[in-house]
Amino acid sequence: MPTKHEQETAVSAVPHQSVLDVDDLAVHFQLQGGALSRLLGLRARSVKAVDGVTLTLHRGEVLGLVGESGSGKTTLGRALLGLVPTTGGSITYHGRERGDRLVSEMRGAELRRLRTDLQMVFQDPHAALNPSMTIEEAVGHPLVIHGIATGAELRERVSAALERVGLAPVERFLGKYPSDLSGGQKQRAVIARAIILQPEVLVADEPVSMLDMSVRAKILQLMLDLKNDLGLTYVYITHDLATAKYFCDRIAIMYLGRVVEIGATDEIFANPRHPYTKALLKAIPEPDPEKQVPRDLPRGEIPDAAVPPLGCAFHPRCPEAIAGCGWESRDLRALLEEHWTRKVEAYDDEVALIGDLDSLDTPSTTAKLGSGGSGEVRALLDRIRAEKPDEPLWKGVTDIEPAGNGVEVQFQPADSPALRRAGGAEVACILYPEGAPEP
Repeated sequence: MPTKHEQETAVSAVPHQSVLDVDDLAVHFQLQGGALSRLLGLRARSVKAVDGVTLTLHRGEVLGLVGESGSGKTTLGRALLGLVPTTGGSITYHGRERGDRLVSEMRGAELRRLRTDLQMVFQDPHAALNPSMTIEEAVGHPLVIHGIATGAELRERVSAALERVGLAPVERFLGKYPSDLSGGQKQRAVIARAIILQPEVLVADEPVSMLDMSVRAKILQLMLDLKNDLGLTYVYITHDLATAKYFCDRIAIMYLGRVVEIGATDEIFANPRHPYTKALLKAIPEPDPEKQVPRDLPRGEIPDAAVPPLGCAFHPRCPEAIAGCGWESRDLRALLEEHWTRKVEAYDDEVALIGDLDSLDTPSTTAKLGSGGSGEVRALLDRIRAEKPDEPLWKGVTDIEPAGNGVEVQFQPADSPALRRAGGAEVACILYPEGAPEP
């Protein structure tokens, strides 16, 4: 019996047909703002897990969302299914062809009906299956919930799904519990449960990261076979660029809630443009122990998503940063603290000269320093600059002026760069201005 997607051959033949359209999507999680916080006069803070993402998922493709932990890729995947509330923007499922409502506005029964078309494969197969349900019950549960099948038909469809994912002979698995299965078998059961409703889109959240290396390739090949057999479209969430290269048609690189580069997989690997993409590719392990590979990994840690850096969010860690990347007061504090890790013996005297650094924690393009005289503070900054003249922060300093007993450091203001076309990809980097030739 053909699936509902195979019955739409004429529609699916349209090249690059849109399945999901994401427009300026934002998902923010509030950290403060309760009754006690308001009573104490604390300012509400929120984590910008997804912050202005725009992309299109085309029918039949595998779109990879790649980034470090905390980049927002899992939150974006869950938002596509309505599993987390959106703060702004929109998600449209077949909006232009079918006139459906926005996924980001669906609630209750309407959102439950969408589950027959959009499904998710979770990262941990051990946690994704109810330990008190047999495999037959777990895989067939979606059919029961949606009132699609019962009795003999239910068992028949469960058996067909298990056989399709390689759990055969199915009689061995129907009555087993998750604890009786290996990790790879559990993930196959999870995939069977996801496809039993004949969905159009599968969001796979690192589906092989919890599995042994010996079975990862088999699970990915199974997912590719299902894509070809059932006409599936995938959103593949991963931090592993090696599996993304094998599995994905297009890749979107995410950093701190934003897409910083997106393009065809071959283009991303052959000609990475964003400095963060280059860093991720350099971090891929080299299997040959005799081969030395230059790493040039980003310095420091991922910034606080509740108060992201001004300008380009990657600029504090970027080896290619220039003047207009968005340098600010917090970057100056990080530079001073790094200097004192090298000059421990000068810490006490220089801290007394610089004064309290806590004021630098408020993001600003101006930074006031010093309590011991503007000349002495300026001389200290000149010495620090001479230690590392190639430090990128100094490129963003436009002026250092006397201010009271200290100085005021002024930085060049900058906005967060938007995605721009650069060759065969789109990149959000000031090094690729709109309409300019590639550097």
